[in-house]
Amino acid sequence: MPDNQFIVRSPLLNAAQQLLGYELSWYSADAGGGLASDEELIALIEFAASQLVREDSGWQLDDLLLFFEATPAVLVSSVLGLLPPTRTVLRVSATDLQDAATLEHARTLRQRGYGISLCNADALPASSTLPAVLTHAEGRFWQATGNAAMFRSAGVQLLARPVDDWATYDACAAAGMAAFIGNLQARPRPATGKKGLNASQVIIVQLMDMVRNNSDVRQLEEVLKRDATLSYKLFRYINSASFGLGIEIQSLRHAVTMLGYSPLYRWLSLLLATAGDDPAGELLMQSAIVRGRIAELAGHGILPKGEAENLFVVGMFSQLDRLLGMPMSEVLDRVHLSDAVSQALLSREGMYGPFLALAEACEHGNGALEALADSLFVSARQVNEAHLAALAWARRIRL
Repeated sequence: MPDNQFIVRSPLLNAAQQLLGYELSWYSADAGGGLASDEELIALIEFAASQLVREDSGWQLDDLLLFFEATPAVLVSSVLGLLPPTRTVLRVSATDLQDAATLEHARTLRQRGYGISLCNADALPASSTLPAVLTHAEGRFWQATGNAAMFRSAGVQLLARPVDDWATYDACAAAGMAAFIGNLQARPRPATGKKGLNASQVIIVQLMDMVRNNSDVRQLEEVLKRDATLSYKLFRYINSASFGLGIEIQSLRHAVTMLGYSPLYRWLSLLLATAGDDPAGELLMQSAIVRGRIAELAGHGILPKGEAENLFVVGMFSQLDRLLGMPMSEVLDRVHLSDAVSQALLSREGMYGPFLALAEACEHGNGALEALADSLFVSARQVNEAHLAALAWARRIRL
């Protein structure tokens, strides 16, 4: 894996804001916006496979797709065999596919089940025969382009790129297109009125306050019994493979006995973020879970275990203002957190703030990514391992 290069991800959303997959790419402060080399692209695929394909359990991202930039050298590399074909999409240029040998390699990969996505496909002449080789086509198809019908008639899925604002995303969704989202996921959608806490979230907040105050477990059980769905979801989370207990938790009392109050607080924070009413909140929930897990993994060995668990809570709460449709300061008035957690959420400062900022930087890459890692004494490899492990962990959480 290249030194001082960090993996960043761009989510792919369908028209209902449901997550379809990610594009993974390298970010380096030293690259100056230049293109990655063949060796770097191959190294990215090899590293992703080493982290996301397990000999015992296979593909770790469930039904999600991964998109990778591919040059002619990548198309002929044996490293592609490390990834599941039906979950891998290779992004190629029309210029590369003009070469007969490269086109034949792409056709062979397509026959093996790999996806082939054409970059800047809206510029392709309407007379082109390339759609027969493609599964996806990327471009500004929400604008008046004459070849969208050509791709659709060939069964090629149209992907919108670039999508820099929510108005453009909405136009893409209205046209039935999926869209790659970069920095857009960090931008609030235009306000449609405050949503606030629903009935289930009110109960969860009450439970979190009780856990912070070490209330008797019998009192916790009485509150949790008010919402059978919450009880079911909480125990399903705790018993999921991502927690790795090895035994089934059957009651809140059992959970407290086995886990203690601090891990229970962690799972209540997860429950709070995923108990919203908005069916289009999947991206925010997945992003919050991934942020929390990256921050937690990055903090292992640097902070004590209890502090690292707080990093997960910080990441989970970092999207709560958008999930609830209210300013973070107002969220914190309703959900009482420690001063250190609140400081991280409001200003990205204090003990936990830099870890959250690092996790956020993995979503789009910026000039602070390498500096943040250096300030925390975390290597690029450690960040990349935490990033991909968090993607897999988040997917195993059954929302």
